[in-house]
Amino acid sequence: MAAIYPDLEGKTVLVTGGGSGIGAELVRHFARQKAKVGFIDIADDPSRILVEEVERSGGTSRYEHADLTDIPALQAAIGRIRDAFGPIDVLMNNAANDERHATEEVTEAYWDGRIAVNLKHQFFAAQAVLPDMKARRAGAIVNFGSISWMIGQGGMAAYTACKSAVLGLTYSLARDYGAYGIRVNAIAPGWVMTERQLALWVTPEAEQEIYARQCLKRKLYPADIAKFAVFLASDEASGCTNQQYVVDGGWV
Repeated sequence: MAAIYPDLEGKTVLVTGGGSGIGAELVRHFARQKAKVGFIDIADDPSRILVEEVERSGGTSRYEHADLTDIPALQAAIGRIRDAFGPIDVLMNNAANDERHATEEVTEAYWDGRIAVNLKHQFFAAQAVLPDMKARRAGAIVNFGSISWMIGQGGMAAYTACKSAVLGLTYSLARDYGAYGIRVNAIAPGWVMTERQLALWVTPEAEQEIYARQCLKRKLYPADIAKFAVFLASDEASGCTNQQYVVDGGWV
């Protein structure tokens, strides 16, 4: 049974990329805290199914379709969530795409696209919700990074560059907005068994690597990340800011 944090009840939580994977689990876990959860994605069918699931369990959620690489569309979607649920109290900057790519084949347009889908929207989502948090002199932002750059993973240089930059973004926002009671942290997940990972990358050889490298000899699942993210958003983590927390089963 997951922990319950009473201070999250009634809070407005925004999750980017909330329609599947870790993002969907964030939506479920915050809904169990009785928060009002708005999430943004481009995958309509799974997102609508998730809203129905949350509603059946007694939770409150709202799906907004928007391409996060289109910043005006992102800003408009955040505005609609604010109109429906009130000022944003918690932001989970979760959305990303870890598409593999060979360095020799990366074009300028592809590079810019990777920056847009993995980093740029995190800044502009934070920019959009900071006025809400400043007005309340409270708020929590969690930016999602990755251990990929920490372990020197190859085969996706643009992705790992973005995920290392998430740490700099986190530290800067934490420093600039701590005076308003706003906490900004980063989570660096390890290899999490989402449907996408299982379908595309988790081979028998990859499983052997997981068990060889992790201290914990088990797979990680989206709930492992969501439980910690909910804690970071709660008042139980009221002294935690300007930090990166690694949730990887002991790989790093």
